[in-house]
Amino acid sequence: MIAETAGTGGGGTMGERAQAVRRGWWAAVLVASVFLVALNLRPALTSVGPLLPRIGDEAGLSEGAQGLLGALPLLAFAVVSPLVQHPARRFGVERSLLAALVVLAIGVVVRSGAGDAGLWIGTAVAGSAIAVGNVLVPTVVKRDYRDHVSMATGVYSACITVGASVASAVAVPLADGAGWRGALAFWAVPALVVAVLWLPRAWTGGPVAEPAVEGQAAVSVWRRPAAWLVTAFMGLQSTTFYVMVTWLPTVEISRGVPAAQAGVHLFVYQLVGVGSGLVIPRLMRRGDDVVAAAVTASVPMVAGVAGLVLVPAWSIVWAVVAGLGSGASLVVALSLISLRGRGQHGTTQLSGMAQSLGYLLAALGPVVAGLLAERTGTWTASLLVVGVLAVAQVAVAVAAGRPRSTVEPS
Repeated sequence: MIAETAGTGGGGTMGERAQAVRRGWWAAVLVASVFLVALNLRPALTSVGPLLPRIGDEAGLSEGAQGLLGALPLLAFAVVSPLVQHPARRFGVERSLLAALVVLAIGVVVRSGAGDAGLWIGTAVAGSAIAVGNVLVPTVVKRDYRDHVSMATGVYSACITVGASVASAVAVPLADGAGWRGALAFWAVPALVVAVLWLPRAWTGGPVAEPAVEGQAAVSVWRRPAAWLVTAFMGLQSTTFYVMVTWLPTVEISRGVPAAQAGVHLFVYQLVGVGSGLVIPRLMRRGDDVVAAAVTASVPMVAGVAGLVLVPAWSIVWAVVAGLGSGASLVVALSLISLRGRGQHGTTQLSGMAQSLGYLLAALGPVVAGLLAERTGTWTASLLVVGVLAVAQVAVAVAAGRPRSTVEPS
């Protein structure tokens, strides 16, 4: 939706040319504002983990209940994601995203200030709002950056990762000064600020009627082989990421790594993904390069998990290796949604499907890993499961990365 400025050539007054420049600059700002939305898609979630012990002590939550609280947003992702296409069709993508930002802020405030019940209700509301952003932002990226989808997706992914990492890093300092409720409530502020900045886009971004494509209208996204491959890739990379984010510090602490150092390793794990997410699009400049990019992004997780099992003393090295794979894999997964989606509405449907099933699997992953560790008394079995999932991701990467015409009829 980049506004085009009228060509002035050598004609027109200096004032007219300046006005054209301002219009072009403002249009570029509006288009880039989607990345500000991306910055708000994780802080409300990743700020909780470091504060769970405090939340559990004050709210009287067992470790199991704390784990459920952490998994609740992912379950909301799974439930809400396939439903997002309906408001997007009726009200438009921009207006739906504006509503999501406002609801996100409301959910964050309710979670922090409405007592024990509000803790659960607000978490579910915030997770549902984020699910809308998860589904619709790839749609906006494909539409506004159609000639640079992979690179724009890399920037979008980097914004998500930066937002998540910063929220994790400042959660404890904020809680030291304002309590855990104040620390969590803080993240309503940037959501509201971005909502205000998003208003111009929502004002002009109404519903879009796409022309039907002959032979495609009757094909449900759930019946497309390529859609299932994209969904599998999204689910596998999400599961390995959330298992590592949830349990990596615990795994390291059980092996003698100081808690503070294990926390730093987790921060590094997330941070290095920013760099790999920005680099991997260079391998996706042509359609036939997607396989190489998908495999390249998937292999580091296999190596990282194998290292944690076989050479645990080098845990920081394996955290970096696995983190590089996680960051790159997210970009590939989101790029596949954009590349395999058919038009704006088709991309929204595919995004909803992939993220619904993908995050459902991701919600189960940390729970299964924790149960395995509890039953076996070590984290080896859990890590081996992550390794198997990572190997499966490599296999799916080969199939999902092939050009669309080779995985389904055109």
